[in-house]
Amino acid sequence: MDAEKIRKLVRDRYGRIARRESACCGPSKTCCGAGPVEETSRRIGYSEKEMRSVPGGANLGLGCGNPAALASLKKGETVLDLGSGAGFDCFLASTEVGSEGRVIGVDMTPEMVEKARENARRGGYGNVEFRFGEIENLPVADGTVDVILSNCVINLSPNKGRVFQEAFRVLKPGGRVMISDLVVSKPLSRRLKSSVSAYVGCVAGAIRKEEYLESLSAAGFREVAVVEETSFPVGDFSADPLAKGMIEEQAIPPEAIRELENVVSSIRVHGRKPAGKG
Repeated sequence: MDAEKIRKLVRDRYGRIARRESACCGPSKTCCGAGPVEETSRRIGYSEKEMRSVPGGANLGLGCGNPAALASLKKGETVLDLGSGAGFDCFLASTEVGSEGRVIGVDMTPEMVEKARENARRGGYGNVEFRFGEIENLPVADGTVDVILSNCVINLSPNKGRVFQEAFRVLKPGGRVMISDLVVSKPLSRRLKSSVSAYVGCVAGAIRKEEYLESLSAAGFREVAVVEETSFPVGDFSADPLAKGMIEEQAIPPEAIRELENVVSSIRVHGRKPAGKG
């Protein structure tokens, strides 16, 4: 699939999620689970307090970790969330940076941006704003951000190297990234990787962990490291509605889905822009 087709597919899919027309992006026991939102969020690292602290509808259960919890956010910092969805991580970051800080969410799905802005209004988040744009071409000025967060979004980009270059550009010297994302331990089959549903379902866009880390380093980041890693359980993948659609669409034998077992992982990755880089 070419890049524009992928973006359209992802935008359409997440537009439907924002309108509550469908569940999230993957199996019920995965990071993008279609199970109860609270159960999914609890499993990937969010506390009950965090889930209760945001406006209703902000948490859609779309992540694969809790990057804000690992980012060591400080009062007064400017935070940028890549693929901010309905605003969940932005609102959590808002509390950490305080009224003297600022949080910017960027998302390429108009329905998500609209939903996030409404959530911010209802929650009274005066230090949070949401911008429409692609993470490969961020609507953010050079050197203006202290911390970048992203949660199970960069794996959906057809040009991850460009995403990391843009992240490097907008960070201040000494700024840092904390990313939760999916990676694979070996290449996926051609059939699975070309599946539209698998791509939008967070799987086919994932790359090998080593390649992911190398892409961050190539963009200029230093101190690149995985700070947490958990297995991505897909044993019941073939029972999930999205996976069933993928199997039917590509005529994939159900047993072929087993290739995902013990292959997909959720990682939390840190990196820093050197202090001397403008």
